[in-house]
Amino acid sequence: MTTYVALLRGINVGGHKKVPMAALRELLTELGHGDVRTLLQSGNAVFTSAEKNRAKLVAGLEQALADRFGFEVRCIVLDTAELRAVADRNPFPPGSFEPSKLVVIFLTGPVDPGKLSGLDPEAYLPDEFHPGEREIYVHCPNGLGTSKLMPALGKVRLGVEGTARNWNTVTKLLAMMEN
Repeated sequence: MTTYVALLRGINVGGHKKVPMAALRELLTELGHGDVRTLLQSGNAVFTSAEKNRAKLVAGLEQALADRFGFEVRCIVLDTAELRAVADRNPFPPGSFEPSKLVVIFLTGPVDPGKLSGLDPEAYLPDEFHPGEREIYVHCPNGLGTSKLMPALGKVRLGVEGTARNWNTVTKLLAMMEN
């Protein structure tokens, strides 16, 4: 059995695309996954599965969500080693940031640095971003709500989809997966 985390994109935001976490746990269990747990209301589910084919796992989950709730939900699924690698690649040293002000944007595919080249990092200071492999780390020391960088990143045509989680959520999910 492999432990996975599913990060659902764009649910339970502003009253749109409502997916209750109890219903998500039930759905994952019905799909044959085990040890299903959720974190927060933003679509974070940790579970075990015998399925090794990631594309099949994601497609099955997305189809089941569409069938159950009547709308499409993109999912990014990582195993424990992948989430651990994301945490280990964090370019910001521990203690140099408030966890609620560091966001990881998880992407459905690799980061193309060329697509980010149009963003002048100096124009968004003190906010900073660093591309990873299939993630972008964004630090907004004055808060996400006032950041000019986050909306600018949202306008960049990366060619892949993404969903963001703050560092508190990333580390809690990793702890759930590793325990």
